[in-house]
Amino acid sequence: MCGIFFSLSASGPVLPNEETCCLLRKRGPDSFQVQQVQRDVNTDQIRSVPILLTFVSTVLSMRGDQVVTQPLVDTTTESVLCWNGDAWKIAGEPIRGNDTQLIFNLLLQAAKPSYNSESSNALDNGTAIQRVVDVISRICGPFSFVFYDAVNAKLYFSRDCLGRRSLLQGIDDTGAFKICSLCDGTSSTHFDEVGTTGVHMIDFTRSVMQDSPTPETGATHFNTDSIQTLPWENVDSPGHLRNPIPPMNRSVPQDVPPQLSIESPCVDELEQRLRTSLALRIQNVRDPPGFTTESNTKVAVLFSGGLDCTILARLSHELLPADESIDLLNVAFENPRVAAAASKEAKTGSVYENCPDRITGRSAFAELQAVCPGRNWRFVAIDIPYVETVAHRDTVKRLMRPHNTEMDLSIACALYFASRGQGSAFDSHEGNAEPQRYTTPARVLLSGLGADELFAGYARHGMAYSRNGFEGLIDEIDLDVSRLGKRNLGRDNRVIAHWGREARFPYLDEDFVSWVVQAPVWEKCGFGLPEPESDDPTKATTGIDPEKRALRLVALKLGMSTVAREKKRAIQFGSRTAKMEKGRVKGTDALS
Repeated sequence: MCGIFFSLSASGPVLPNEETCCLLRKRGPDSFQVQQVQRDVNTDQIRSVPILLTFVSTVLSMRGDQVVTQPLVDTTTESVLCWNGDAWKIAGEPIRGNDTQLIFNLLLQAAKPSYNSESSNALDNGTAIQRVVDVISRICGPFSFVFYDAVNAKLYFSRDCLGRRSLLQGIDDTGAFKICSLCDGTSSTHFDEVGTTGVHMIDFTRSVMQDSPTPETGATHFNTDSIQTLPWENVDSPGHLRNPIPPMNRSVPQDVPPQLSIESPCVDELEQRLRTSLALRIQNVRDPPGFTTESNTKVAVLFSGGLDCTILARLSHELLPADESIDLLNVAFENPRVAAAASKEAKTGSVYENCPDRITGRSAFAELQAVCPGRNWRFVAIDIPYVETVAHRDTVKRLMRPHNTEMDLSIACALYFASRGQGSAFDSHEGNAEPQRYTTPARVLLSGLGADELFAGYARHGMAYSRNGFEGLIDEIDLDVSRLGKRNLGRDNRVIAHWGREARFPYLDEDFVSWVVQAPVWEKCGFGLPEPESDDPTKATTGIDPEKRALRLVALKLGMSTVAREKKRAIQFGSRTAKMEKGRVKGTDALS
């Protein structure tokens, strides 16, 4: 995980302000470096002007045996890379160590002039742009980056097609073009999320600057129309930016579809593919600062006790060394509105322990202990008083910009405090010992995000099936998957990364998503399927909902009978961050 800042200015160096520098350092506490490059470009008046390119990177080092500082600079060509990503595989081959230098080397190789064997002066058919596109197409994993190809006078910047890493772009008041992992400054009006439609490119051999219409000001500003986009395409051939997510399987059953049961081959394959995705994300993680024999956790789970995150915890048990603890981060909020209603009804008990996610979290914690007794599971109860929520609210709003609705704030608050990882720890191997104040040392946080979209986990999926059968259900799933890159992963990344931790999304692995979208809909969920019969009580599916049925059967197969039957609940309601104040506020309302 890294923080990125880039600026292009014709009026001297433009660096991030002090507040933004501080936030970038929070994202990447292991390194902070600046690199500047000057070059001449043309304006729309065919006038040559010098511009300054400023690159800033902070680094949270997670892979390999040493910190690879950024920006990476090639001293021969002056090409520069700011990389915020995890290339789990390149061209299908797993990458075990640090990926940053490898990516840079591949991009530098792509940028080099290439000659064919027949004529030493003739360029081959593949242009440098096509070769850079080919490198990006071969990367499997989340990323955002800025790459300056000094050889060919091009600047590339992008996010992966699922938008798993934050990157924003905008023009400031001086006309400078900025790219940053978060909004630079207090205003959100200048910044938008970098689109996930493709790789964006600025060609410095063309006119990229505009002279001010009032020459007396002497201002020259960046022309945003000069940004070209090389789109993701469902084409697997050189020179095209290959979309790793294929079109949705739209087949519908001609008759009653086959039963989906614990013995179904697709359920077994689902488990194995999810296990493969998870292994890439939790194995070979470097020891974090604070890692000791007592505080021996490298991986934590953002843990509501729901189906998606508990499956990840359960599978992690089989992939991590037996002597490593796994932290389960469970957040609950004091909600004054809910507390007032409980008082009026004379209800007793802790406002935190009565939160829906705390109840399911403790239940799933108990089930994990029963199924995997050899593992030390550490349940971290993160209790957030209302006064603390208010004290941090401006910071959360600052991080989530340009998102600016009540729902954004509710979700972001839950993720912000959960990823801080600070609460009361209950160790399963400590029995009835008193809980201890604790902050997780884990830098890797597992999230179950993506499962609802892929396996029809929302109520609207059932409604779509009720209205239009399998065709309507497929349309709804397809819409959800197509919108993944445009929704809220950038916001979530900005909030979680603030604590120097990295969220990883096993359900959003490109190969896993590709397999799921190509599977027929009746192998993902249970709408319209006959109820299988079983004499084995451990395989009985009574009470298992049709939403995400395939995942529920995986949980059942892994011995998690209660978890397999848990209902879907949105994080803002489960942790009770929604509607904390009185009044008729809608989730879509803009924040004041």
